[in-house]
Amino acid sequence: MKTLKCFVLMLLCAWNTVSAQKHSTDEMTFGNPVSEKQHQLKSRYDEVVKGGLGQTARRLLPSEPVSYQGGSLAFVMKTDPEKQNYFTVKLWGEDQDKSMTLLFSEGEQVGYRHLGDIDFITLGNGEKPLPGRFYYVTIPIPLKHTKGKKSVNLEIRSYGEIWGYGETFERYQKNLDKPTLGFYKAYVHINPAFIPSKGEVHGNAPLNTPLRQQPGEEVLVKLKERVNTELKAVLALNRPLNQLELMFVSAASKVTWTFAYKNPEVPVKVVEAIDAHYAKFLQNPDIVFTDPNIYNYEWLITGPIARSILQHHDELQDRWEEKLADEKSRKDAWAAMLKASLNYSTTHRRHYTNQSMIIDMFMYDVNKALTRLRPDLALPESQTLNYLYESVGLRPWLGKETPEGPEKPLGDNYWQLTAKGLTKELGFVGYYGEVLDWVVDIYKSTSDPDIPGSGDPKIREQVLKMFRARLPFRYPALDNDGNKAVRIEAVVGWRDAGHYPGNVLYGDRGMAWDASPLMTPAVTMDPQAIGVAQQMMADNQLFKSIEDKLKLGGIRVTKSLIHIPDEYEWIKKRPATGIRLPMDKSMPDFVFSDEEDGVVAVKNGEEILYASLYWRARNSVNKLAKVHYITPSMDRIANIYIQSEFDDSGMKYTRPNWVNLAFNGSREFYPGIVSAHAGEQEPIASIPEGVRFKPGDESVFAGKANYYVMEYGQYWVAMNTTKDRTFELQVPAAFSKVVNLVDRKVLGSRSLKLLPGTTVVLYR
Repeated sequence: MKTLKCFVLMLLCAWNTVSAQKHSTDEMTFGNPVSEKQHQLKSRYDEVVKGGLGQTARRLLPSEPVSYQGGSLAFVMKTDPEKQNYFTVKLWGEDQDKSMTLLFSEGEQVGYRHLGDIDFITLGNGEKPLPGRFYYVTIPIPLKHTKGKKSVNLEIRSYGEIWGYGETFERYQKNLDKPTLGFYKAYVHINPAFIPSKGEVHGNAPLNTPLRQQPGEEVLVKLKERVNTELKAVLALNRPLNQLELMFVSAASKVTWTFAYKNPEVPVKVVEAIDAHYAKFLQNPDIVFTDPNIYNYEWLITGPIARSILQHHDELQDRWEEKLADEKSRKDAWAAMLKASLNYSTTHRRHYTNQSMIIDMFMYDVNKALTRLRPDLALPESQTLNYLYESVGLRPWLGKETPEGPEKPLGDNYWQLTAKGLTKELGFVGYYGEVLDWVVDIYKSTSDPDIPGSGDPKIREQVLKMFRARLPFRYPALDNDGNKAVRIEAVVGWRDAGHYPGNVLYGDRGMAWDASPLMTPAVTMDPQAIGVAQQMMADNQLFKSIEDKLKLGGIRVTKSLIHIPDEYEWIKKRPATGIRLPMDKSMPDFVFSDEEDGVVAVKNGEEILYASLYWRARNSVNKLAKVHYITPSMDRIANIYIQSEFDDSGMKYTRPNWVNLAFNGSREFYPGIVSAHAGEQEPIASIPEGVRFKPGDESVFAGKANYYVMEYGQYWVAMNTTKDRTFELQVPAAFSKVVNLVDRKVLGSRSLKLLPGTTVVLYR
């Protein structure tokens, strides 16, 4: 393996060469007849429009007849025959659509449609990503299409939106029935960081950002009306309640303003519902993990039933000895059902973070209820608590139970969270990694509901560690109506697709089915969490988030509304903390890095830089990064190649001819389309002894490098992901007397040591 010093010198030579060259190898202006003719533009189902700041653009239209594929733009652009070329498009930040657009090179699809390490061009989510400004999206052109050539045939194709969970083509791929956003310019360049020319029109962030005026507290009245209307409807059902209905009614019965509070009908409905589920269990024991009336039934098992038992245990004690149809006492019958679901859950644990948390939480609830009914059948509380510790990153995750002990599919030292408190699947998870609601629920499961703050103290501290680790990934922005807001960074998240712009989000992800926006501060009573909630309330975004959530249907959402009014009243009475989110303009500059996730977040004056250096490398080391660079005048989103060094296993991964899911070939719905990456071979990093692996497997080890070096414009980032190695960095001449943004110190020499688990960010 080359030393890091030699490797950096090679990189710097390449950097200096790039810096001396012009910004773009070629550029084309859409809607400009001369420019389009020079690039041999051929279009289909499109139109020229005058768009942002008076600039011309082409937008793609639905086909005739309407189908999932719409218009396209084909053109020829100059390339560098020796170096890696990048393609960049200029887009207007106020365009709103839900279409997907993809780049094709030499007739082959570049990147993947869902969660690929090389991305699509755009996937709109119906919101304005950057009011008043343009933004740029960059993706690499396959080297095989430009090597030894001075031009390349490119094409932008449009499609309707996709739903990533759709198992059939009809559910997965929607028609394109409206025009796409506008394409303003296209560029080919060799510098990974696209640098616009001096005369480029960008726009600027609004100088005076208004505060949202509406809605106000009246949404809480609507919230209560919805909850109580649905409670009345559920309690009036002339049949036993299903598990979701049971969980909803039981939770509401403990909240004073609800129709269910001290309602004598509730315990009657609880008994009827659980007896009915037990009758199903007698006919089909697998119902404990196949109940079609709950979501993710393999994860929830009989958790909702267990929660109802715990919430109404004292009210039901005089009915425990009543005999059911099989002559068992109610207590023994219910306990047998809980025991069966517990056995299933312990032997079917999953390692993806949110799944692990949900499974272990409901398993813990089931065991806790079983302890109330038949303690002789329950597991030791310490065992199920340890499962929770594993899921929230307090102990190594060991997997499902087997006759020989824990399975340990990822070895005996795999942690669900990084040491700094971020989730990982396998790298940094953006919006999808917002699992604070589940961890708060886990903490509440360990609590006495009558004693605030009585939950497990280790889990509480982990909640707060996770909360603080997420805060750098909220940045100042505007909501869709142009009001002051904060959005979550999701561009660089492994599990995010179409999350640009990210959701308006301050602390907790209130729009999630099972969450409320004030969960963490209300439950932990932590000053920083309270301060973030106060910032959301000061921006008047709390009531807007509640109003938006009220537009979502389903009993699962209604249940999540139950505690919001009381949480709001409690926080409203707290004294002002003055605490604000780290990326707020009033806060000092900083660098947050998580070397286990391979992610950095940088606040540098008015600039924000997010980057995933370990980027969707599921099967092999792909040497790719994802960047989101935010400035007052523009955003830049880039998929770029960086330098990665690793311990080579000697194995190789060959990319399949997949064009849809980059991680799974089961839904290849697009016959006739060829992947531009099919057949590419990539190295696989060393796999620890004892971990089962073969090329093609997704692995937390196969794609992770020991260190990364990324050049992006004026930033130079070096990250050491190891726990026991130190690397010596030779600092580029251009950076020898600049600030290291990590410690804000001026570098005094040309070399520095990159210690284990540390990151350096230099700014020129």
